[in-house]
Amino acid sequence: MAVTQQLARIPAEYLASCRQSADASEDGDPLWDPPSADVLDLDWAPLLLERVCELGGLDGVHRNALRQALDGDTAIGLAFLNTHPHAIAPFGPAPTALSAAQVDRVAELLGQIDFPALLAALPTDEAETASLIGNGADQIAGGPKKYLLGHFNALREFYRAASQRQLLVVLWWD
Repeated sequence: MAVTQQLARIPAEYLASCRQSADASEDGDPLWDPPSADVLDLDWAPLLLERVCELGGLDGVHRNALRQALDGDTAIGLAFLNTHPHAIAPFGPAPTALSAAQVDRVAELLGQIDFPALLAALPTDEAETASLIGNGADQIAGGPKKYLLGHFNALREFYRAASQRQLLVVLWWD
């Protein structure tokens, strides 16, 4: 199984419940199991999305918002989610999270990004585009543009829905 980026939108109460479960459990089991409808698998798209934004000349404010949407923040303590044998990120960096206020700001800024225009700034030839993007983009069946547009739209919608529901977002690689 490949290691891919995962995001979950959850209420603060759910995270608190997981923390309490981990504290109460002999082996630290947080009982982490967010509803599948609130989990997004970004596959290997994060680095490629950032690269398209760089190549397309996206401004720093919006690039930082995308980076935050993909990297999260370490301000919310999630060590209890990364304890063996119940670690949710056994193969990657420690999980991170964004508060509801951070999710609101990220959702707003992601909503302002014209990703199709960024893709249009790239060469029309998919092989040339893949070469510019790098990082394995040449291995994407059907070419990177469609793949990345779909993942960007899913990310933007995920954050929009999390913002509307005032949810936190937890990020990890699994």
